[in-house]
Amino acid sequence: MIKRTYLVFIIIALALNSCNYFSKYPGYNKTKSGIYYKLLKFGESTEKARPGDYMTVDISYQTIGDSIFFEGRRKLQITEPTFAGAIDECFLMLAEDEMASFIISANDFFTKTLETTLPAFIQKEDPMIVDIDVIDIQTEEEFFMEKEAFLYWIEDFGDYEKVILRQYIDQQKVDIEATESGLYHIILEEGNGEKVFIGDTVTVHYEGKFLNGKFFDSTKRRNSPFQFVYGRKWQVIEGMEEAIGRMIEGERALFIIPSQIGFGETGSSTGIIPPYTSTLFEVELIEVIPGSREKDLDLNKYD
Repeated sequence: MIKRTYLVFIIIALALNSCNYFSKYPGYNKTKSGIYYKLLKFGESTEKARPGDYMTVDISYQTIGDSIFFEGRRKLQITEPTFAGAIDECFLMLAEDEMASFIISANDFFTKTLETTLPAFIQKEDPMIVDIDVIDIQTEEEFFMEKEAFLYWIEDFGDYEKVILRQYIDQQKVDIEATESGLYHIILEEGNGEKVFIGDTVTVHYEGKFLNGKFFDSTKRRNSPFQFVYGRKWQVIEGMEEAIGRMIEGERALFIIPSQIGFGETGSSTGIIPPYTSTLFEVELIEVIPGSREKDLDLNKYD
């Protein structure tokens, strides 16, 4: 009887240990590839996204300590995962109108998916939380049909933007020349620190406005500076990348960004910024943390 009781105790202990293993993150389940996931909202559709589909999502990245370091709406094309535990797998697990929270390897995300170095605030062994809320899923054919129809409808807007931008430049008496891309760089306060190179981790404050002065985004109003690895995909719009690449640490500057290097012919994925819309960004380059800066490489194309 004692032996039997002891055996039952061992079985229960093993079961509890097993439960503790799988509940490393309470409320999350684990995939075979090592991703932890928790469904937060169900959608009406049961059809999951497939490779090649275009997905519009509200997405946020945060540390395991719940410190958000990126959030926004993005439209992206889903691809096959290239390694076990890739973020691509997270997108493929979701259907339209579903929302889920995922825990993945931060090191894999930055070094393999973004092909960059880890930010200074994340350690190599740290996990990260990715929350994804699926707004819309389109097939590749649906995406290009919609784009074609939209571009036909707004084909004259490009000329209209040029008129509005020229009027603004004249009214504000901007006496500097635009760069080859069309960017205007107006220094408000000189910097005295590091120049930015590809692979550096930069911290900035920015305020985004329309030409009429109306705000559409501000890290200062949120009291939350934006930190990212410079020169890597999925980070900032082309015009902002060029802008920061021309700055010196400590500098504060105003940039006029035409749509061809801004939010383009389709506008922002959030719908806040219309197609063919020039924007203003006041940017303060707070800190530059040097990356590897390998020798004999052109690490800043804006020199």
